[in-house]
Amino acid sequence: MNEKIKWTQNTMRKVNGRGVSTELFSKSEIDKAIAFHRTFPDYLPTPLRQLKKLAKNLGVGGIYVKDESYRFGLNAFKALGGSYAIGRYLAQKLNKDISELPFDVLTSPEVKEQLGDITFATTTDGNHGRGIAWTARQLRQKSVVYMPKGSSQYRLDKIREEGAEAEITDMNYDDAVRMTAVEAEKHGWVIVQDTSWEGYEEIPTWIMQGYGTMSAEALEQLNSLGIEKPTHIFVQAGVGALAGSVQGFFASLFKEDRPKTVIVEANQADCLYKSALAADEKPRIVGGAMATVMAGLACGEPNLIGWNILRDYSDMFVSSPDWVAARGMRVLASPLHGDPKVISGESGAVTAGLLSSILLDEDFKEAREALGLNEDSQILIFNTEGNTDPYKWRSIVWDGELPSTGR
Repeated sequence: MNEKIKWTQNTMRKVNGRGVSTELFSKSEIDKAIAFHRTFPDYLPTPLRQLKKLAKNLGVGGIYVKDESYRFGLNAFKALGGSYAIGRYLAQKLNKDISELPFDVLTSPEVKEQLGDITFATTTDGNHGRGIAWTARQLRQKSVVYMPKGSSQYRLDKIREEGAEAEITDMNYDDAVRMTAVEAEKHGWVIVQDTSWEGYEEIPTWIMQGYGTMSAEALEQLNSLGIEKPTHIFVQAGVGALAGSVQGFFASLFKEDRPKTVIVEANQADCLYKSALAADEKPRIVGGAMATVMAGLACGEPNLIGWNILRDYSDMFVSSPDWVAARGMRVLASPLHGDPKVISGESGAVTAGLLSSILLDEDFKEAREALGLNEDSQILIFNTEGNTDPYKWRSIVWDGELPSTGR
C-alpha cells in the first residue's frame, strides 16, 4: 500500500501586516535581479504553460506551469539564484552597485584583473551546483562542488562539464553543507549556498532574490493572459529558499490579498511540515538518509530566512510521498489532448502530482475546502527542473517505477 499524503493548515499565519517583513522580495528588489539576468546572452523568459484541459478535468478555472526546464539551457531554475548571488558578491568586492555590472562588464579583462582568481564552493544534489559551476565558468572564475551520498552520476558529470571540481561525498545534504563550510574556510573559498545559518545570511538572501526573476516573469505572463494574480500557488520546498522567495514576492506585492500558498515537501525531508505541525514558530530539523526520489528536496534543515516568511504567510504545508512526484511526472509528460507536454523531473513535478490527487480524491475534501479550491481557482505551479537525470526520468515515466495506483 502506498504511503499517504499528509497536510496541515498553518495556524501561525499572521494578519494585518504583523508578519515578518517581505521587503527583501519587493518588486523593486526583484526588478534588480531581473535587470541583471537580462544582461546574460542566454537569457530568455521561460514559458508559462497553460493546461486548460487538465484544469477542466480537475474542476478548477486554470492551471499554469512555469516551465524552468528551459532556463539558461541548464534544465533547471537554480542558476537564477547562483548567478545573482555571485554577481552581488562581485559587485560588493568592486564597491559598485549590481546595476553597474552587466554581464559584458563582469566578464571584461579589466574586471577580471581587478578581481583576480576566486573559487566559489557549494553543496548540491545537482541543479544548484551546475548553476554555480556554469556561472563561475561564464565569469571566468573557479568552482568546487560537493554532492550528498546517493547523488546521480549523470548530474555529477554535468557539473564537471561546466569546469567545476566536483565529487559525491558519503554524507547527507546538511552534513555535506557543514563540510563545505569547513573546506571553504580552510582554502579561502566563497560559499554560495541557499541554506542560511547564523552569520551566513547575505548570500542566501541574494540567491532567494535571484529566484524572484521566475515569480516576476510568471506574474507578467499571467497578466498577459488577463489574470491579475493567481488565486493559489503550490510550490515545492527543500530548505525553503525557493518557496520563501515565491511567498515573499507575492506577499510583498499583494499584502492581505495575496494568493493562498501551499508548501510541498518530500515526506522523507519534511522539516517545514513538521515545523508547522509543532506550531510553536520554531523550525524543526529532519536528519538521517532522507531517501527520497526528490533529490532536490532532500534537505532536513530549513533556511531561516525562508522559514520566517513561510511561517507567517503560507496557508498549508504538505508532506508528500515519492509516488506523488512520479504521478506528476506522468501527468505532465502525457497531457490530455490539447494541453502542452511538460518534461519534469522528480523535484519539479510533485506539485502537479499533488494537484491531480487532492482535486479528485474525496479524502481531501477538507483540504480543498480549507483552501477554497473551486471552479474559479487559477493555480500557479513551478516546474523547477526538467529531466536533469534522464535515466531516472525514463525509469519512472516509461518503465513505471513508483506506481501511483492502489493508494
